[in-house]
Amino acid sequence: MFRWDEVFSCKIARFDEQHRQLFLLANTLLDIIKSDQNADHYDEIVAALNALKDYTVHHFHAEESLMEQYGYPKLMSHRMQHKRFLAKVQEMLDQDVDQNQAEVSMELLTFLADWIQKHIMEVDSQYGAYLNDKGIY
Repeated sequence: MFRWDEVFSCKIARFDEQHRQLFLLANTLLDIIKSDQNADHYDEIVAALNALKDYTVHHFHAEESLMEQYGYPKLMSHRMQHKRFLAKVQEMLDQDVDQNQAEVSMELLTFLADWIQKHIMEVDSQYGAYLNDKGIY
């Protein structure tokens, strides 16, 4: 279970709310995996992957736009991390999800847990502090 905690906060309210949505998407996938192990969940898994991709495109654009507006010095590095995230999600969509439902789902959950730990907690907190200094909360 992915649970939001203030330790994940980047101290920018709109992005914290968007990060909470990412937690909900991860939990949706986790619920799919925990349900009937023998059932065919192809449509649900692909829908979850597409929802994740669509949502993160929106979220990443919002983050990058604000960083650009305020001259965040690590914008290019941050943007590259976002591109790698989207490429990984697309790579999972390109796999044979139907034949490897459990594997793709677990790979995605592991990837999301790592992303939350390394990107949201560490990298996003850096732009949060920078933007807070500019009066953005």
